[in-house]
Amino acid sequence: MTPDAAVAPDAVPTHCPYCALQCGMSLRRTADEPGVEVVERADFPVNRGALCGKGRTAPAVLSSRVRLTEPLVRRSAGGPLEAATWDEALGAVAAGLARTRAGHGPDAVGVFGGGGLTNEKAYTLGKFARVVLGTSQIDYNGRFCMSSAAAAHQRAFGLDRGLPFPLADIPRTGCVILVGSNLAETMPPALRYLTELRENGGTLIVVDPRRTRTAEQADLHLAPRPGTDLALALGLSHLVVAQGRTDDEFIRGRTTGWPQARAAAMAHWPEHVERITGIPVPQLRDAVRLFCDAPTGMVLTARGPEQQSKGTDTVGAWINFCLATGRAGRPLSGYGCLTGQGNGQGGREHGQKADQLPGYRKLTDPAAREHVARVWGVAPDSLPGPGRSAYELLDALGGDVKALLLMGSNPVVSAPRASHIEGRLRSLDFLAVADVVLSETAALADVVLPVAQWAEETGTTTSLEGRVLLRRRALTAPAGVRSDLQVLHGLAGLLGHEKGFPADPEEVFEELRRASAGGPADYSGITYRRIAAEDGVFWPCSGESHPGTPRLFLDRFATDDGRARFVPVVHRPAAEETDAEYPVLLTTGRVVSQYQSGAQTRRVDELNAAAPGSFVELHPRLAERVGVAEGDRLAVVSRRGRAVAPARITTAIRADTVFMPFHWPGEGRANNVTNPALDPTSGMPEFKVCAVRVERAGG
Repeated sequence: MTPDAAVAPDAVPTHCPYCALQCGMSLRRTADEPGVEVVERADFPVNRGALCGKGRTAPAVLSSRVRLTEPLVRRSAGGPLEAATWDEALGAVAAGLARTRAGHGPDAVGVFGGGGLTNEKAYTLGKFARVVLGTSQIDYNGRFCMSSAAAAHQRAFGLDRGLPFPLADIPRTGCVILVGSNLAETMPPALRYLTELRENGGTLIVVDPRRTRTAEQADLHLAPRPGTDLALALGLSHLVVAQGRTDDEFIRGRTTGWPQARAAAMAHWPEHVERITGIPVPQLRDAVRLFCDAPTGMVLTARGPEQQSKGTDTVGAWINFCLATGRAGRPLSGYGCLTGQGNGQGGREHGQKADQLPGYRKLTDPAAREHVARVWGVAPDSLPGPGRSAYELLDALGGDVKALLLMGSNPVVSAPRASHIEGRLRSLDFLAVADVVLSETAALADVVLPVAQWAEETGTTTSLEGRVLLRRRALTAPAGVRSDLQVLHGLAGLLGHEKGFPADPEEVFEELRRASAGGPADYSGITYRRIAAEDGVFWPCSGESHPGTPRLFLDRFATDDGRARFVPVVHRPAAEETDAEYPVLLTTGRVVSQYQSGAQTRRVDELNAAAPGSFVELHPRLAERVGVAEGDRLAVVSRRGRAVAPARITTAIRADTVFMPFHWPGEGRANNVTNPALDPTSGMPEFKVCAVRVERAGG
């Protein structure tokens, strides 16, 4: 990475293609492939020039050596993928979708999107599914990201935005409880906010079963047994009540439902919570003291507590803890969720989620259907109802759902019970995949459509702060590549909808503004011009004179009566607890040099050198019982499958727990093992905890 853009006036300001920080960077043209280099952009307030290795090396995936540059078609069953023209490839996709729809009905056609798609693409994909295909069967991999937090947000606050305040507020609060997040590896530039918090005299509490690089920064590290975060949050609320540290004025004036939530919390006394979580009672008391002694405080959750079959209730318990202590709806206080994927926030706001219409409107709301249908020029009754959640949709492939159009996702690696989902994908009558690389999922397709990347097209994303940002085109895509919007425009025309699906992203965004107007996620006052001038605009923003909303809920919550809702919850076990046959718990996560399913980062030499493959992290006592040494091949076996990877022995993990990163395919595919048990409210699978046994593997 070269120094800042002050020495490179020709650099194009844009944003990193990876996580939800959406760090600012600039791209400068070069004579060598891939044609651009990253230039520091110190003026963007979120990362202030800092980038992790993934962002710094992002242009490497633009190289024609690693990406798709022409369409591929499988011309015979079981035959190879072969180069094709765009006319042949789009014709084959349109024919496959139309044939399935005619023979089995519209819901036999599924659409699966991604949390990395821009707002314009997510909006158009949802519109394409409901208007062109007429199917209810659409969801996206963001369901695997923060859907539990989104559901809990909606229940408590009436509105779901990952952070109700800017990241810049974090260093200024008094205490942060960070639950199930390893920011140092998943969002490295964000770690500075926690460092600055402590430099300013604030306190950091980290909740994680592993002593991660992030946990090492903490004033207090709580290491619960995986799957017990709900009991932990309830136990802390119990102590707040028992010690008389509730904010009764706030509870009376700005909330409802406290008596029921209080009763539920009081059933979780400290010694009971210690038995469930493994966290000693003195540490529970220390956490309450540190949080309540600070004048302000925040609770931030990530995938740890959310990717559970009780994730919505777990997040709800942490929200209750914030409300009981008056740490919500006030400056420098509140609950927030650290969104994972680059456009995980915007991706679910504008229509690619099974139950959502643009503007975060509910698909079941007649007024919402009428508003969006008017913008789309169709009858409200023509819009299908809600479909299946992501895992349910993938599990239905080859059964009710016989054809699938997939954009920007790699479920062969990323879905729970992945070998089963791979089998469901193979059983489809027809599969079309649009991607930038030949991912493990694309390799199974009947048609593969090579699409443009972040540096080759313009579009908006919405960061974890709710800040709508503009990625700008810095170079032209290879001749054989089209944008996702061009793909949907072409398919819509072939399927009889020649109008309504423009390929120009700003034209799509202008329609999105109208469709979102008046909705919970109102973008109607946001324009490309404003985003460029203001370093992004925070939604909701209801008009071009509206300043945007960096901080939510300071005057009222987004409920009908303006009050936050306590929701009573009680602890319950994980969907799968340990037993004699499967006596160990598996939890999964990420490493700093890879991203999500690794489809792109595994093609970057520098990142692979730092993180070349999967591993199993385990405690020395467990390693001794199993009889493995550092680097030995270790098998992790569950009721669903088996994964094999080298052992990595460390005291930084609980002795009853093993950890695997989920970025790799093949025998080290962690999601062979994970449990697809779903949260009944959010549809989130239980990635973060399942019962396994570990044993030496041959070879």
